[in-house]
Amino acid sequence: MLRRALLATLLVSAITPVLCAKERILLHRIGPSQSTLFVANADGSEERPLLPNSGFDYNASFSADGKWIIFTSEGGGSADIYRVHPDGSGLERLTDDPAYDDQGSLSPDGKHLAFVSSRGTGSTDIWVLDLQTMKTQNLTHSPSNFRPSWSPDGKWIAFSSDRNTPVRRDGERFEHSQAASIYLMRADGTDVRRITSADKFAGSPKWSPDGQRIVFYEMDIQDTFYARQVALGKLVDSQIVSVSVATGTRQEHTSGPGLKVSPQFLGANRVGYVMKSGPRMGLAFTTGDQGANGEIRNPSWSPDGKRVVYQKWFSESWRQNQPLFSIDPEFDLAYSDPFPAFSHDGKRLAVTHSVSNRGTGSSSLLSVSVMNADGTNARLIFRGQEGGGLALAPQWSPHDDWIAFGGGFYFLPRGRPARVMMMRPDGSEVHELTKTAGNSGFPSWSPDGNRIVYRFWSETEYGLRVINLNDGSSTKLTTGFDNFPAWSPKGDLIAFTRFSGGDYDIYTIRPDGTDLRRLTTTPGNDAHEVWSPDGKHILFSSARLGFKDEAPLYDSVPQPYGELFVMDADGSNQRPLTDNQWEDATPAWEPSSVP
Repeated sequence: MLRRALLATLLVSAITPVLCAKERILLHRIGPSQSTLFVANADGSEERPLLPNSGFDYNASFSADGKWIIFTSEGGGSADIYRVHPDGSGLERLTDDPAYDDQGSLSPDGKHLAFVSSRGTGSTDIWVLDLQTMKTQNLTHSPSNFRPSWSPDGKWIAFSSDRNTPVRRDGERFEHSQAASIYLMRADGTDVRRITSADKFAGSPKWSPDGQRIVFYEMDIQDTFYARQVALGKLVDSQIVSVSVATGTRQEHTSGPGLKVSPQFLGANRVGYVMKSGPRMGLAFTTGDQGANGEIRNPSWSPDGKRVVYQKWFSESWRQNQPLFSIDPEFDLAYSDPFPAFSHDGKRLAVTHSVSNRGTGSSSLLSVSVMNADGTNARLIFRGQEGGGLALAPQWSPHDDWIAFGGGFYFLPRGRPARVMMMRPDGSEVHELTKTAGNSGFPSWSPDGNRIVYRFWSETEYGLRVINLNDGSSTKLTTGFDNFPAWSPKGDLIAFTRFSGGDYDIYTIRPDGTDLRRLTTTPGNDAHEVWSPDGKHILFSSARLGFKDEAPLYDSVPQPYGELFVMDADGSNQRPLTDNQWEDATPAWEPSSVP
């Protein structure tokens, strides 16, 4: 988990695909590898799995009569919504769409399902499904809506949304903060109004049993990044608050430290919630009593308050080349360790690999490994340095006889700065190619193997530089805040990410510094671009579709809005290729898939 958190701060999301015959893409997914639902007593005791065989299930909620549990599952590929009785019987699928469907909530009469879906636009709206006719209706028609909750009389739906808010970053961070508020609308989508301040983040609304108040959790907007990145060490606090629907009168139900999320009224004056971090982790109640400890997420208590259903996420069992769901039948996607790179003959794979730190057992040494393309016979060829020295983004030379990579202390104020290095595929003959005081990394070879373009940062200079391997000379290509250069297979262009005007976009430039072109213009991160093997297309990650859930509810997913896009090499015909709530990053396109 810490490994993914550290890696994700170095990069901006991405992935890979193309346009001819079926293509195979490796990508690094930052998110849980398993998610299991559990049912327990109200305090979390006597826990048992909801289903005998979990299929990556999460975000469960009880129906108003307590007879059903609604939940999301990715067991069938894309995220869809199911229901099952609390004893695990009567499993039924409610939605079946390649889009992202999640966060389902049954109406009090059990006839309608409100849920979040990316259908149509790719961003999240609140939809309603009529369970008798199976017809669906989009209620919001506005991006970025989450966590619908029915009023007890079924006439209103409360939800959270970061609609109409600009992209927010704190400092020079790649990652976005989230400015969500609580909204109300009628069950037909009319009379939409915001009921919380735009100056604070507010999320996960739930109604009181009498329908007079709505409870939610509230925190500072700038803390929504650190709330999903607890491993970075910055402690953030939130409070459980409710408001009167009629008057807007606020009541703060908690105080003190700790990240408190997912509240629910269990009576007129009692609210259950999750302590995600702080003095303790687990279930807690505003009456002062505490429930089960542990990394419990997204609880929902039964209407009688006697039972609770929740999920537990696990992130330790990802397998190299594990198949992943693709929304486009032209592409096969599979999981990889970060920064995978195929050799040009397609037979081998180099990756950034986390290895145990000697003497501590922690997985903090980011190193370089080489394996067969099918993931077998993996072997470590360069070990990261103690104390945070990273080895990142290996790239094969055109003849597959060398591997270039960035090695050193990328962000820490100690040790030598990161440098571009190269070595043989067996780890021998290690050479430092850059020896300047600045920070160098993310190399990419020219197709003729004579030059390498890389990213350079220092306190006074930024930009891309090109080193000539024949004489060791280095020249400036750009002077902007640029990163992730990628030399085209034809050698005529270099694609890269630039931060300018408060946004990250993808550009191309010729190797002689002419013909600079901006290819993307949408708000949010467009970055980490990868060329197709034939040079006709560019794969990249984009944040343009926004968050698909409330940011503080994630664990170690720095950029959950990152979806994979593909475009023609001139920037035209941009279209998405993935649709999920996780971060998909650092792609590799298998050369053998070239027709």
